[in-house]
Amino acid sequence: MNQSKITPKGYKVLAVDDNEEITELLEYTLSKEGYQVKTTWDGSTAIPLAQSFLPDLILLDISMPIMDGIEAGHLLKQIPTLEDTLLVYLTARIEEYAEVAAFDIGADDYVVKPIKPRALVSRLKALFKHKSAQEQITSELHIADLKIDSHSYTITYHTNVVQLPKKEFELLHFLAQHKGMLFTREQLLTYVWGTGTHITPRTVDVHIRKIRERIQVDYIKTIKGIGYKFDPEPENN
Repeated sequence: MNQSKITPKGYKVLAVDDNEEITELLEYTLSKEGYQVKTTWDGSTAIPLAQSFLPDLILLDISMPIMDGIEAGHLLKQIPTLEDTLLVYLTARIEEYAEVAAFDIGADDYVVKPIKPRALVSRLKALFKHKSAQEQITSELHIADLKIDSHSYTITYHTNVVQLPKKEFELLHFLAQHKGMLFTREQLLTYVWGTGTHITPRTVDVHIRKIRERIQVDYIKTIKGIGYKFDPEPENN
């Protein structure tokens, strides 16, 4: 986490939305909770502001003029000084492809408008708590033929090195840490995305599919009608 917080609640939050009423609501709500808040109206202005402000969390709308939230989020994720910054999409877009696109670039949560201030505050607290717990995870995990490096978000399989988006990495890391244990989709949402999330179980399926495509080895087994487990042993025919 950026060393920017001045009190336990004093994390820096950057809110980006082209609706002034929304940014005013976010600034009022989060400032009252003790967060340091800055706002801006578009992705193109968010990038230089984020570089100077160094927020601990960015709330980002998708549909904005000049530069939309998906493009802005992708660019923000390339900035080394923001690598530990949480990214939350706060948007009216409910299409599955928009949600998938957000998580593909490493979003930590996806919140559908209208904003419910108390619920949003609870979710941000849960994200910071989850982030703190993730930072305690051992940096490197060796299991079967995989080396899982939580500093670089890379997976090494023999000589093949693959960098995974954040949530795909955290999902694989969690399952690998609990080799052989079966988890339902709902349990994985809680353990990997954190409590208070409204992401659907379908999101877990999408992330599992993408992990399999990227590392080209199927150590995550599907248990039909139940969920998933990490098992590097070959299945019996």
